Amino acid sequence: MSNKIILSLLFTLIFGGCSGNNNDTDSQKQPPLVKTVSIKIDEGVLHKLSGTIRARYETPIAFQMGGRILTRNIDAGQWVDAGQLLFSLDPRDLNEAENVAKAQLASAEAALATASSELKRQKKLVTKKLISQFEIERFELAERAAESQCDVAQASLKQAYITRAYADLKSKQSGILIEVSGEPGQVVSVGQTVAVLAQDGKRDVEVFLPDSRHPPRIGVAKLNDGRQVVLELREIGGAADPMSRTWRARYRITGIEKNLPLGIIVQVLLTSEDTEQNTLVVPLGALDERSEGPRIWRVIDGHAEPVSVKIVGLGAEQARITVDLPPDTRIIALGTHLLNPGMSVRTREQ
Repeated sequence: MSNKIILSLLFTLIFGGCSGNNNDTDSQKQPPLVKTVSIKIDEGVLHKLSGTIRARYETPIAFQMGGRILTRNIDAGQWVDAGQLLFSLDPRDLNEAENVAKAQLASAEAALATASSELKRQKKLVTKKLISQFEIERFELAERAAESQCDVAQASLKQAYITRAYADLKSKQSGILIEVSGEPGQVVSVGQTVAVLAQDGKRDVEVFLPDSRHPPRIGVAKLNDGRQVVLELREIGGAADPMSRTWRARYRITGIEKNLPLGIIVQVLLTSEDTEQNTLVVPLGALDERSEGPRIWRVIDGHAEPVSVKIVGLGAEQARITVDLPPDTRIIALGTHLLNPGMSVRTREQ
């Protein structure tokens, strides 16, 4: 009796195990579950990001001659006016060069006076026929040579004055010093930057874009007081930042005359001025570029089917495309790189 019970239990376990494997196989054969989203009409907003208010012109300040810095009269963050003294070099060598030029001019003027006086005396002698006309011409040449030497000495003195003025570095424009690196006692060379001046006046908004091929031309910036200012693209960097792989862009601020504080962070909405009616917006994850061109996938009767698209622009999270599909068409949002044409899928709306 016990043997019959043991055999019946064995049969039950064997058939029960087989039926469980069949259930697992059936679950594995179910089509994969995919999320779908509706494609939307492009409203023109390509990027929503943060920007920084910068001066239109940030000018490096440097001496036009080399020397040792004697005085520093400014600090970073300070407002300066046009013509204000910023730095001074040790002027001792320049003062001596100026004294030498003055002495050379005095010597040249004395030589000219002597030559002119001698020429007058010789002219009196020629009237008395004591000397020949040839001698007069020789003294006239001597006077002209003295005049030339006097002109050279005057130019040398003027150059010495100009060089002496280079020892005092003054601001050419008014603005805020955003960086000051020069220190008293430091020896600087010609053109070495000792400060950076953010000039008073026009302002830009600096942003970093993920793509430089189609930078938005226009946009708006939301200021901290709630106002909005219009932006226009002024320039974009020629190379991507090596760390962030983003592209620096400057947008000029229009429609506002008052100076905006430098360095404040503003919200920037960049839009496209050439948005077409058939331009649509899809998530970046919906794009599939495994084939010869970009495409998206939609579900038809439970099967995934690709649709070729043309990419107009790429944002941080979305892509702008043109495709022969009506708005609100549902497409697969993620995992498109795993799909094959005609593949059975189950859908779940997002």
